Amino acid sequence: MPHAPERVETAADLDTVLRGGPFHVALRAAIAARGLPLQRVQHHLSRHGVRVGVTSLSYWQQGARRPQRPESLRAVRALEEILQLPDESLIRLLAENDGHATAHRAATRSYRSLAEASDVLDGLLAELETAPDCGLDVLCHHERVRIGDRRELAEQESHLIVRAHRDGVDRHVAVHQGDPGCAPEHMRVHALENCRTGRVRRHEDTGLLVAELLFDTRLRAGDTFLFRYGVTDGTAGTSREYARRFGTAGGQYALQVRFDTDVLPVHCHRFTQHSPAAPRSARRVLPLSARHRSVHLVEPRVRSGVVGIGWDWE
Repeated sequence: MPHAPERVETAADLDTVLRGGPFHVALRAAIAARGLPLQRVQHHLSRHGVRVGVTSLSYWQQGARRPQRPESLRAVRALEEILQLPDESLIRLLAENDGHATAHRAATRSYRSLAEASDVLDGLLAELETAPDCGLDVLCHHERVRIGDRRELAEQESHLIVRAHRDGVDRHVAVHQGDPGCAPEHMRVHALENCRTGRVRRHEDTGLLVAELLFDTRLRAGDTFLFRYGVTDGTAGTSREYARRFGTAGGQYALQVRFDTDVLPVHCHRFTQHSPAAPRSARRVLPLSARHRSVHLVEPRVRSGVVGIGWDWE
């Protein structure tokens, strides 16, 4: 009984956000009003025949991701029943917000989600039974990213020159992480030159994709190799940055971002992070070529950590 006043206040708040939204605030209020930890919500969903990860539920209530796929929408309808909400209340908020959801979707990941992605990546590499460097030193990595006419991360292409530091190396593992709200199952890996695609692993909650690129030759220690691959994405909303994580110091890295749309960003900048969980530093404005609709950075010798380019739309 001593908790009844708090329950009434929460219910009143819940009624308000169910009427006006946005979706993630209403979901968070509904979960708080029922006093359910996310693990229990996940358990109830599984009893309804819907599988959703705790991380996804957390992202939904933070506004970092939105339910979009059919399975996710089934989960939202089940949540209405589990959380004792009026029928269509959460689904309605999703539909009402769709027109401007892309503009308001979290475009950059929190430090916590970047750290979670780092842990997930280690697990995916373990599944492929490979070391993070695959026995290769990267001498040069030129990466090109294309932002599509919906301002989405449309695709990336990597051109690498590597050198084996042990005998028997015959593959490289590529890593791609889409923007918040992406659908890794719809991403496609393309082996473009001197390689072919092997095993591919995806992780929905973090938007990670890892793929083996097989060389069809075994390198000896000291041998160099040149290859090229790409990833077609285009599964998320408005993109505002692109970053690459490096586990160790290495060779040269160049990143070029090209914008398809006639509407260019108003500002572009580079940034670094010492680790996925560290604050960003070394922010510097980058010149944008209006004629070529592109911006780039060059790291003569990369350091361990994250380096990337961010941009602001009007």
